[in-house]
Amino acid sequence: MKKYFPLLVAAVTIILLLSSTFSSCEKANSNGRNKTAIKKTKADSLKTTKTSLLDTINYKKRMAVLSNGDTTGKWPVKTAYPLPGALLPYKRIIAFYGNLYSKRMGILGELPKNEMLKKLKDEVALWKAADTTLETVAALHYIAVTAQGKNGSGNNYRLRMPFKQIDTVMAWAKEIDALVFLDIQVGQSTVKDEIAMLTDYLKLSNVHLGIDPEFSMKNGEIPGSKIGTMSANDINDAITFLTTLVKENNLPPKVLIVHRFTKKMITDYEKIKPTPQVQVVIDMDGFGSKELKRATWLRTIYPEPVQFTGFKLFYKNDTEGKNEMYTPQELLQFIPKPIYIQYQ
Repeated sequence: MKKYFPLLVAAVTIILLLSSTFSSCEKANSNGRNKTAIKKTKADSLKTTKTSLLDTINYKKRMAVLSNGDTTGKWPVKTAYPLPGALLPYKRIIAFYGNLYSKRMGILGELPKNEMLKKLKDEVALWKAADTTLETVAALHYIAVTAQGKNGSGNNYRLRMPFKQIDTVMAWAKEIDALVFLDIQVGQSTVKDEIAMLTDYLKLSNVHLGIDPEFSMKNGEIPGSKIGTMSANDINDAITFLTTLVKENNLPPKVLIVHRFTKKMITDYEKIKPTPQVQVVIDMDGFGSKELKRATWLRTIYPEPVQFTGFKLFYKNDTEGKNEMYTPQELLQFIPKPIYIQYQ
């Protein structure tokens, strides 16, 4: 997927001009979070896990539908049953991705708030019409930690966004009853360290997590100089953290999105262990023609099943020249059917 990389490198470096502005924000985030907004949102959204038992027969039927007739035995994946209250496979999530400080990192941040939210609701409606068997829900997928091409105060080639920006996204999501995903690009930091900074938000029942192996630099490389990687251990660190959070706070299961467009971005995939508390989606990242994206799916997503699948669509980069973006109807023909759709 070399075609993808130059523009993705540009996305990494777009926030560099803001680094000086954020140097004090990281310190403020570490030492004194905005508790007021969190407490208010927690009071509105925190829900206890249902005590009823999961209908395993219904769950299996829904997983079989998602497998879309696969005859290889790869799909559906046999993993732990989720706790009652799980989002998947009962709902399809339609997410807008981006960062409020950059118009080049995604539709979330590119458009003014009201225009963006209307466009998201329109996409949700299209998916709802395309597949009436699943409830369709909106989500805002916000990049809360951005990889950097130059080192900053954290000395890890990553920049943590100010919590007030997360609070803004939370407020926007509440207006349309949407989920929130907080995405981290660790740079030379670690999954454990970056997730820990978001604990108060992840304790909220409507907040979930995304991690991006592309910007995980294992050997001291600078983000953007090469495509990064995460091992099953890195991903399991996120699963373990979220599992503990769900247990300790009596939350419904969390969804973990892991982006991928090359084989090496995720290693030892068979050792990734979803739990009843955490559902894992491998999200097919990368842009290009339909043919290129389908080839990536067949090379990196279909043959290495973890649990659920997602698909990213790029409003601009998927439509260069004579290319057209995949429609919901076309993506529903994929094996397996993606249950998380992200627009950038």
